Amino acid sequence: MRPSEIAPLTTAPGKRQNLTERIYQALKTRIFDFQLLPGDRFSENEVADSMQASRTPVREALTRLQREGFVEVAFRSGWQVRPFDFEQYEQLYDLRIVLELAAVKRLCEMQPGPDLAQLQASWLVPDSEQLDHGPTVCAMDERFHEQLVEATGNREMARIHHDVTERLRIVRRIDFTKRPRIEASYREHAEILRNIMQRRTDAAQQLLKTHIEDSKAEVRKITLHMIHQARLNPDHTPLSTGSHNPSA
Repeated sequence: MRPSEIAPLTTAPGKRQNLTERIYQALKTRIFDFQLLPGDRFSENEVADSMQASRTPVREALTRLQREGFVEVAFRSGWQVRPFDFEQYEQLYDLRIVLELAAVKRLCEMQPGPDLAQLQASWLVPDSEQLDHGPTVCAMDERFHEQLVEATGNREMARIHHDVTERLRIVRRIDFTKRPRIEASYREHAEILRNIMQRRTDAAQQLLKTHIEDSKAEVRKITLHMIHQARLNPDHTPLSTGSHNPSA
């Protein structure tokens, strides 16, 4: 998305909460689309000026992004897009593997078997019915893994897994910017499901582990490449956001 394509942050007077949400979504989009790069610094005034908003909703939006781990604030230094911590992400991926392997084992042992009809309808489809829109498949992929854990009936495991998923979302979505990775997701999810339905625990676990590890490696490679390309862009101006006219 180019800066000029970001939807105007318009809202009716008195709808500050709505304005805060719009600023939050606009900033998050710029972080996800590498318009705001890891390490980029900016002030609340710069954001307010670029979006033609007052500082109050800007601060509220930034505070929300800070809680979610996308930005950080330093005393007298303004705000900064949080640098990628690949060691932390790899630890989160490792935790995902532990949780999902345990979930697969339980699913294979459940009597009666788990209800995986919704997952089968999404992933056991012919090539002609496979979607190719990256963000849509990314959301579907996220739900595939969450639904596997949810199907075990262990709500605490599902809660922890959901938290890990949220923290990984900023990098996981990058895995769906390339068509071969989308095709791989369909193929690998289908094989995982078939083995779970056949109660082949070892095979299902190995397929799932390889699937997540391949995604982890691909995400790191693509992320580093995209950041490098964005930094080489002479037009990179983090808060050059186009024309906005929100009502503060």
